[in-house]
Amino acid sequence: MSKVKKAVLTGAEVVRFGVLDTQVCVPATWTDDEVKYFTDTMNPCGTNRGWGIRKNGDAALQGDLERRPCAKRKGFVHIMLDA
Repeated sequence: MSKVKKAVLTGAEVVRFGVLDTQVCVPATWTDDEVKYFTDTMNPCGTNRGWGIRKNGDAALQGDLERRPCAKRKGFVHIMLDA
């Protein structure tokens, strides 16, 4: 099974996107590599390195968690990525 097909079957989704940042809702068990692959595939950012995950302590998170639990879906988290 392809990684993209796996993403669709798990319910992962891009929930917000802009020119320089994007937010995804993915299974909490996904690794950073899986999150990055999904985001780069479903919402290419157009840079050579692709999207990068905002890490805890990043000022752009404004004190929020790197992996914020989804309020609507148990077992999912929201993650912000930057171009």
